[in-house]
Amino acid sequence: MNRKQFLAGLAATVAAPGAALADQFTDDAKYTANEITQAGADFFGITTEAMAKGVQHVFADLGEPDAYIKGDEGSGAFIVGLRYGSGWLIRKTREPMKVYWRGPSVGFDAGGNASKCFTLVYNLKDDKRLFQRFPGVEGSFYFVAGLGVNYQRSGGVTLAPIRTGVGLRAGANVHYQVYSDKRDWFPL
Repeated sequence: MNRKQFLAGLAATVAAPGAALADQFTDDAKYTANEITQAGADFFGITTEAMAKGVQHVFADLGEPDAYIKGDEGSGAFIVGLRYGSGWLIRKTREPMKVYWRGPSVGFDAGGNASKCFTLVYNLKDDKRLFQRFPGVEGSFYFVAGLGVNYQRSGGVTLAPIRTGVGLRAGANVHYQVYSDKRDWFPL
């Protein structure tokens, strides 16, 4: 680095000291593919290689997440369905926070399942941005190494739930999930 570049960088830092610090904080607050792969493999109890295949697809589409949610859920449907879940929102810069999700679905869908769910969270500047409805379409997800993945977007926040579980639920549906910090059994 030459003297002019150094002085220009120093001047920018002095002019806006919070900007340089904010950029550094933002980069440090994201999770790398290796961190997510290891956390997911430990949570699901699967090999790191199997989890890496699933993470590779999501990272190619969305990049590094700000946070992740690990939890359990159950769902069932016969044309109209319901899903309930709970877990922990994990962020590098904060203590884990308990979160709950629920939601209805409608479509050509029947069956039931219990799943472990590991959700990558993108563009979550404030925890409160998670507490909203996330619409989605299921049946258009793909399987990688036994893991189901789909995307949900709302209000600038993107979620990428990665699921594995037991049961039989087949078909396609339109749904939404509502995330909150309190348990609520009313699905809408």
